[in-house]
Amino acid sequence: MKIILYASIALIAVSFFILVVYIARTLTVLQETIRRLTAAIDHMDKEVQSIAAETTQLLKKTNELADGVQKKVEGLNSLVHAVSDVSSTVQSFNRSLQQISASVTKQVETHQEKVVKVMQWGNALMEIWEKWKERRQKKMKEVALDGKK
Repeated sequence: MKIILYASIALIAVSFFILVVYIARTLTVLQETIRRLTAAIDHMDKEVQSIAAETTQLLKKTNELADGVQKKVEGLNSLVHAVSDVSSTVQSFNRSLQQISASVTKQVETHQEKVVKVMQWGNALMEIWEKWKERRQKKMKEVALDGKK
């Protein structure tokens, strides 16, 4: 029975030795994994810092662009107000022209007969004026011909 006891102790010792060897290998692999993980985290930390710096620069440029756009929008607002004022002025001018046109049309309609008579008298006066000019030119030519003789 002592042999079984010694064999059991030997088996336990060998098992314990194998267990220690496997735990040592596992710890070695775990140590290497942790070392690689630490290196990867260090690399990622550097990348994050680089990205943070670029993001900060980009944010500054974006803010500058936003300020520029805001200033241009304010300038456009004054332009829009000016165009609105011009539009109001043009509309007012159009209303005035429509009122004047309506007034003139109404006056022409009420005095249409008088306008026709004035036009007839104007035409008659123009004919008289043309005839008078023709006679005058004729007399001037006769005087000029008499003066040459």
